[in-house]
Amino acid sequence: MILVIGANGMLGRDMTALLGDRGRGVDIDGIDITSLESVERVLTALRPSVVVNCAAYTDVDGCESNQETAMQVNGEGVAHLAMATRTIGARLVQVSTDYVFDGSKGAPYQEDDAPHPLNVYGESKLAGEMNAVFNPDHLIVRTQWLYGLNGKNFVETMLRLGSERDELSVVDDQIGSPTWTVDLAHVILALVEKGRQGVYHAANEGYCSWNAFARAIFQEAGMKVSVNAMTTGQLNRPARRPLHSPLDCSKLAHDCGYRPQPWRDALRSYLKLRK
Repeated sequence: MILVIGANGMLGRDMTALLGDRGRGVDIDGIDITSLESVERVLTALRPSVVVNCAAYTDVDGCESNQETAMQVNGEGVAHLAMATRTIGARLVQVSTDYVFDGSKGAPYQEDDAPHPLNVYGESKLAGEMNAVFNPDHLIVRTQWLYGLNGKNFVETMLRLGSERDELSVVDDQIGSPTWTVDLAHVILALVEKGRQGVYHAANEGYCSWNAFARAIFQEAGMKVSVNAMTTGQLNRPARRPLHSPLDCSKLAHDCGYRPQPWRDALRSYLKLRK
């Protein structure tokens, strides 16, 4: 049995839906990953063969003012999962992020590139990666720019704002790969079924700016909204962001024979599904 932690979240719901009878989901009302006692109790009772951790504190700006909570959930929580899964002989799958990098490479990041997070969120997720290694049977899947049917995300924000205004400003100096949670769930399952361990990058193919992503959203949705360019500096958010952090997913294709669809195709499929 594959246990999905954070099963009510955006990725967690798509993961549990994909697994069907093979999986089971728990969320914060059933497990507290910041408590080793809670984690050990749940995992000992359920005895899963694989644990996929989709639980995280993902408010990037909120992490700046809540550093202790970010570290407890994204860092220490993973240590608890790693220790408990090791004890029961289960594999731990930890979902991580491009924010472990600083965006200064100038090319898509590979799995063995040195992490250098710019913000508390990235630091806490990197701590989670390091703690996942407490279980030798671990799989770390880094992804980015997630959107899906079951949570707040950029696509839904743009569609809402676009229905209220005919002109928006969106940053054009942050580059990454928009990734549909359904596609990411398929990647995770493929890696698990192949028995892969270590670190893998997984995102929809290709990359763009947030500005170009916004324009694509409105084009695909048939909405006439003007999207102006602005810089990250002008946005003036509490947390620093990596400006160029696409993920090189060639290791995934080589080791697993799986290549996620181009990001624009994924967006088109998502918009059809949500109607």
